[in-house]
Amino acid sequence: MDTMKAVRVHAFGGPEVLRFEDVPCPEPAEGEALVRVAATGFNPVDADARSGRLEALFLHALPMTPGVDLSGTVERVGPHVDDVVAGDEVFTRADFLRQGAYAEFVLVSASQLAKKPHSLDFIRAAAVPVAGLAAWDALFDPRTASLTDSQTVLIHGAASGVGSFAVQFAKWRGARAIATGSTRDEAVVRGLGADEFVDRRRFEDVVSGVDAVVDTVGGTIQDRSWEVLRTGGVLVSLDGVACPESAKARGVRGVSIPFRTSVAPALEVIGHLLDARRVKPLITEVFPLEQARRVHELAERAEIRGKIVLVVI
Repeated sequence: MDTMKAVRVHAFGGPEVLRFEDVPCPEPAEGEALVRVAATGFNPVDADARSGRLEALFLHALPMTPGVDLSGTVERVGPHVDDVVAGDEVFTRADFLRQGAYAEFVLVSASQLAKKPHSLDFIRAAAVPVAGLAAWDALFDPRTASLTDSQTVLIHGAASGVGSFAVQFAKWRGARAIATGSTRDEAVVRGLGADEFVDRRRFEDVVSGVDAVVDTVGGTIQDRSWEVLRTGGVLVSLDGVACPESAKARGVRGVSIPFRTSVAPALEVIGHLLDARRVKPLITEVFPLEQARRVHELAERAEIRGKIVLVVI
């Protein structure tokens, strides 16, 4: 095929800059695979890329296609690719420096592709990579929480994409998981296995001495979290630690989630947990790709529970 449908950004801005249009279909080069995208998950980083907030960091050339989460089928591969073959069902986190997954086809480094879990359809598989990897690295990376079965973790925004996976991973590891969120989220979060649910407006009144905090919210939530950590504990933030001095003064650590360059090995492990029914993605809504603008508008107006997935085919 010569062309494909894709959502593109020709000028940075609000959701209105997203355009659903015909674009040239790419061809895989050495080490690459062309994936026919079945579904792609919405992530806040998609909105950051669209708005231009990531321009300095990733030097996105315009026009650009957003989208990092993806599931689909390998269409064809470039030279010297032995990891996958045409017809393989895969999922992955797309390369931030390439054109993204809001498209019928996307180029991916073949070594970054993981086999789609057998128990998941493409829609649910597309909700996993970014959120699942972030939660995994927040909890288990030696540079972050390095969580063990004897510890307690407080998870802010436990009904979010990352937070929902963090609750489930913590319980799989055997740790105690205390979850925060709005009161409307309590039933959902407890259903994920949280040992305790606390209204985020008053968590510091009832929680203390935890080994780790996973902060998916930031702002005043982060500011109020230092006091609930035990000495030597760690706060892991998705958006960076606003005041490192607060951590040092209290004898705790504050760290960001390290950027993972190789995603396939961790996704394979997460895939086994998904197939074993130990964890599951939390999906709130599903939209067709051509409604990407609407999804971005929803994300700017309200806090999203779980993940929104865009169906491509």
